[in-house]
Amino acid sequence: MRGLGKTRRTSNNGFTRRLLAVGVCGAAFAAALTGPAQADGVAVQGPSGAKSTHREPHWELKDSGTDARFRGLAAVSRNTAWLAGSKGTVLRTTDGGTSWRNVSPPGTAGLEFRDVEAFDSRRAVVLAIGEGEASRILRTEDGGATWTESFRNTDAKAFYDCVTFFDRRHGLAMSDPVDGKFRILSTGDGGRSWKVLPADGMPAAQEGEAGFAASGQCLVSSGPRDVWLATGGAARARVLHSSDRGRTWTATDTPIPAGDPARGVFALAFRDRTHGIAVGGDYRADQASPKAAAVSGNGGRTWTTAGTPPAAYRSGVAWLPHSRTSALAVGPTGTDLTTNGGHTWRTLDTGSYDTVDCTQDLACWASGEKGRVARLER
Repeated sequence: MRGLGKTRRTSNNGFTRRLLAVGVCGAAFAAALTGPAQADGVAVQGPSGAKSTHREPHWELKDSGTDARFRGLAAVSRNTAWLAGSKGTVLRTTDGGTSWRNVSPPGTAGLEFRDVEAFDSRRAVVLAIGEGEASRILRTEDGGATWTESFRNTDAKAFYDCVTFFDRRHGLAMSDPVDGKFRILSTGDGGRSWKVLPADGMPAAQEGEAGFAASGQCLVSSGPRDVWLATGGAARARVLHSSDRGRTWTATDTPIPAGDPARGVFALAFRDRTHGIAVGGDYRADQASPKAAAVSGNGGRTWTTAGTPPAAYRSGVAWLPHSRTSALAVGPTGTDLTTNGGHTWRTLDTGSYDTVDCTQDLACWASGEKGRVARLER
């Protein structure tokens, strides 16, 4: 979308293998975020600068060694994560963020990477956004040592925003409307090749409607066939759903405010094909964002405003691993937590992040402006 200077996916690939080994499950991970803090007498400095003498969960900043803005994040495990951001920057860690390897594709310093989908520590797909040929998809199979460009947009009317994968082979990417409809790319070989899907199964777009390339989560999937697309910028903020890997779609209005190019649904997270959370608002810092979150319990057919939404615009959201009720939402003014499926939220941290992702081994990562990247710690 031509906002945000461009202006997920649901990757639930997150607290430690060691905790799992002693039988601590996802419910205990969520409880660690929500239970009473236990004083340990040690002062901890968090990203917001405030000191705490409690063993409460917090984002622990990692030194990325760059000032790039990372709106693309793929968390593989507690140790491995990929970042994709401005100035053609791609970073990878395999030691929990202690060190980061710059694996940026050569000749891409002029591109804006806004999404990355990683299958493991060696295989990943990154999406560059922009009008015309600025929209590209590149793939690596050797940890970023080499890259292959597998798609370059040649339609001046297209502007790609997000990419998601159902599994290691099948995935989709989406563009803002072309000739009145959102355009969908499809791959069946892990991102090595892409084709434009027919538009006859896509409902008409509203005037001014588009996606937001804010966090890599305007297109997310859950399971082998279900995928959701978030929109804004038009009279109504909508979520589009497909149950056949992007061939046919239905559109549903959400209660998240729209009616302006800077407002709408910015990110989605589905923990299964039924339960979803939408977050967004107005990304302008001087504008309020009431009703910045909504929930669905029927696969996105209907949406309900959160009773106590995040206090401000949120651009990223992720379910906590192995939890049916807890999720994190992030944005420039902080991180919020829900423990009841998105119906009410409370502030957990005030540091700035654009996107968040959690993994199956119980880790959560977040990234954003000025090279910020962090892992959730207790």
